[in-house]
Amino acid sequence: MWILILFFGMSILSVIAYKYFPVYITPLMVIRCCEQIKNSEKLKLKHEWKDLDDISEDMAVAVWASEDQRFIYHNGIDREAIEKALEERRTKGRIRGASTISQQTAKNVFLWPESSWLRKCLEAYFTVLIETFWDKHRIMEVYLNSIEMGNGIYGAEAVAREHFGCSAKDLTRQQCALIAATLPNPRKYSSSTPSQYILKRQKWVLKQMRNLGNKFPSEEEIETLREVKRIKEKKKKDEKKKGNQ
Repeated sequence: MWILILFFGMSILSVIAYKYFPVYITPLMVIRCCEQIKNSEKLKLKHEWKDLDDISEDMAVAVWASEDQRFIYHNGIDREAIEKALEERRTKGRIRGASTISQQTAKNVFLWPESSWLRKCLEAYFTVLIETFWDKHRIMEVYLNSIEMGNGIYGAEAVAREHFGCSAKDLTRQQCALIAATLPNPRKYSSSTPSQYILKRQKWVLKQMRNLGNKFPSEEEIETLREVKRIKEKKKKDEKKKGNQ
């Protein structure tokens, strides 16, 4: 019982603390360093925290467009995406990820990369916590600073310096889309030497960015958009209910 109390207490305090303080190190960074040492590789850990205002807005829009277009609408777990992924697996035998930006942030900051039922359960738990205590801008800020963007490269500032020789603030729209295009597997694909597949994905990301409006909304705008969506969904349900009657 005391172990459980300690776990819940420490986890909640950690999430509250990270609402205000930068995340300088994550379990994934430590794990990758251990892997490098084990494989007798040169130790590489490039990471520099930057506030969201010091990162190109296009970077937030690019990952929003490529990773989780319903990010501003869901509460961490995207049930629609999960249902679609399960349907694709059932009908086409295709396994498609349904992990949200919030879930990825929870995993990157508090957990380990290898998939298991335990990690999935803990990931859901931490996702609920960060959605409860953080706003969407804070989640995006931590995500852009903690996500793996290459071998030993973590966060927007590090990948901007390593691959483009500039700060995250000065990344162009095309560069942001290129970085986002590699995120399904940043250790396999590189934004510094993109393959034809990644260049094709970059074009797709740019198109999705335009569809989203090329701007990451403010918290006030997010609340307005969510309210509009709730009204539309309620109206749709009411119309469907009347039709069934």
